[in-house]
Amino acid sequence: MEQITICIIDDHKIVRQGLKELLEKIGNYKVVCEFENGSDFINALPLEAAPDLYILDYSMPELTGIDVLKILESKKEELKVLLLTQHFDEQIIDAAYHHGARGFLHKNCTAQELKSAIDNIINFGYTNVMDILKRAKNYDGHSDNGIKLSPRELEFLRLVCSEKEFTYDQMAAIMGVSVKSVEGYRSTFFDRYNIKSKVGLVLFSFKHKLTEPFL
Repeated sequence: MEQITICIIDDHKIVRQGLKELLEKIGNYKVVCEFENGSDFINALPLEAAPDLYILDYSMPELTGIDVLKILESKKEELKVLLLTQHFDEQIIDAAYHHGARGFLHKNCTAQELKSAIDNIINFGYTNVMDILKRAKNYDGHSDNGIKLSPRELEFLRLVCSEKEFTYDQMAAIMGVSVKSVEGYRSTFFDRYNIKSKVGLVLFSFKHKLTEPFL
């Protein structure tokens, strides 16, 4: 199995060091870069060798973890981010998911919970999917038959939600269209349904039962 590369963004050196040692003990993980605040991380993008996963602290000076997620969202950087925090606050969790986090963990989590969250994000794109769905605005677990999508829009949505985590270049090749066309489909969903992130697209598809496991 290929080694999973990880970036840690946390303002406490001892936390970064402890996480690094723990991660390299519990799985096939390698911490390849570290940042002590969100500003340094944002300014360093795009990283020369992009890690597979980013572990982001919520409480940091200058930029909070939510601020970082918002900036990534504005830059259309769809990174796999796992947010860690000592503050089990419903508003923080909701904001993290709304702005593109792939998962959330309390800093009191066990090593096994951390490993499970990382593996779920790497293998399936998200962790605690049902928790994300429950927190989705207006999510009620029922489909809405009023949603009308073209065959191309539906194909795009299913590729976005695939556990294979296709890039836009790969989606374009599969669909036989240009990358600009794929970006156009994304913009259509964002504008028409007030969606702001890839997490939002997945929530939308689950809510309206447009993708697996509802097909």
